[in-house]
Amino acid sequence: MNSPVTPAALDPARERMLLLTLAGVQFAHILDFMIMMPLGPILMRDLGVGTHEFGLLVSSYTFSAAFTGLLAAMFVDRFERKRLLLTMFALFAVATLACGLAPGYWTLLAARGTAGAFGGVLGSMVQTMVGDLIPFERRGRASGTIMSAFSLSTVAGVPLSLYLANHFGWRFPFVFIAALSCGFLLLGWKMLPALRGHLPSATVSETERAHPLAAMAAVLRDANHLRALLFMALIMFSGFSVIPYITIYVTANVGIRQEDIPLIYLFGGTATFFTSRLVGRLADAHGKIRVYRWMALCSMVPLLVQTHIWPVPLWLMIIWSTVFFIFVPGRMVPAMAIVTSAVQPRLRGTFLSMNGAVQQLASGSASWLGGAMIAADASGRIVGYGNVGWLAIGATVIAMLFVGQIHLHTGAPPPGGKA
Repeated sequence: MNSPVTPAALDPARERMLLLTLAGVQFAHILDFMIMMPLGPILMRDLGVGTHEFGLLVSSYTFSAAFTGLLAAMFVDRFERKRLLLTMFALFAVATLACGLAPGYWTLLAARGTAGAFGGVLGSMVQTMVGDLIPFERRGRASGTIMSAFSLSTVAGVPLSLYLANHFGWRFPFVFIAALSCGFLLLGWKMLPALRGHLPSATVSETERAHPLAAMAAVLRDANHLRALLFMALIMFSGFSVIPYITIYVTANVGIRQEDIPLIYLFGGTATFFTSRLVGRLADAHGKIRVYRWMALCSMVPLLVQTHIWPVPLWLMIIWSTVFFIFVPGRMVPAMAIVTSAVQPRLRGTFLSMNGAVQQLASGSASWLGGAMIAADASGRIVGYGNVGWLAIGATVIAMLFVGQIHLHTGAPPPGGKA
């Protein structure tokens, strides 16, 4: 159970079980982050805050996660993977419980920042373990499995959390997520293997390894790493300038009732549960960069529609939001396979911690900027959201052009084949 495991040692059943366990950890912290967005109208009403203050609640999580991601990059490759992951997960569960117990806006803001400090590290730790355990030729499919946690959180977690919030108040979803995290913590302790293969390294001197900034400096000296980090920042910026304000916009401008919001997440999450794994298989079969570009191109249509849509019936809103879920978060499947494969294997933990920090910083900045660009007019309608959509499309175009500059470490001699 705790013996070291290598990719060669994993049979298909064991690999599937490990990926599902990691997806469970991913599910809990993604749900904790995502639940803030559909809770927007409830929190604004109950706490008496506006769109800007709500944006701070979202971005406090991401800015805190970015800071701790940089700190984690200094030490993440010095510790055994499983123990570090589960320690961060336990602290995350405690911080999430504190969100549910917060008496007001400012204490909730502090608790969200604390949850982000631990939750933000979890995403990079999960991706690090995927990179350690899964060979390149199956990494797109593995990323699809991990991304299915996003789908499950939208299919089951968000609607259930919204049901709790609508009937018992906004605190209950956080208590629910904390309890769920405890269950996944026990599963992780039982199922995840110890990973120590990254600890000894003949290529790094003891003097260099002793310095806490040595691994970060090694990451930043590699131009390919810098290109991968910028690529991920562009993707996160294009998504999170729009995503946090979807619920606020569709309730205020499109005329969708708060009670119907769970249906949007239910249908969108159900679709992506199937499409994320399909996209992963396509990325492995036809090239990760090629499939990313097609997904990004398709994502521009729902980005534009979602930020400009007028009052429509619920069924039409569900169709468009489902297309949004398939392509906008779905492009992260090949993107994460690209970024995970861009790093030198000996620096994977440090790089992915830094990548997690970049993701959180970019999404936090995008959330803050999106909140600053929109406002509620005298009638309560949201204005300025269309400009946010055009900004997101611009970042998407730049990322599509830029991704071709990233070299992928395939574990094989440089090919002429598909990336």
